[in-house]
Amino acid sequence: MNSLFLRHPMIEFKLSDEYIHLIQLLKATHLVTTGGEAQIVVTQGEVKYNGKIDTRKRLKVRAGDTIEFRDQIILVRNNEQDR
Repeated sequence: MNSLFLRHPMIEFKLSDEYIHLIQLLKATHLVTTGGEAQIVVTQGEVKYNGKIDTRKRLKVRAGDTIEFRDQIILVRNNEQDR
């Protein structure tokens, strides 16, 4: 297992569609309280997408992607992976 997952709490997010925009994902996982806050933390470079800082607010996050933000890791899965 990747050592990254051992050091940080992990949130598993299940997609209901093909993708979710990064700022919507931060809100949906309750890591930020508003869309404005989500936009600020993304543009300030506080969010990592698949291990690299990414400042695109409209970034399409898909199944298999990981997001890191403030000692939290979001693992994005497809809702169909449970079937």
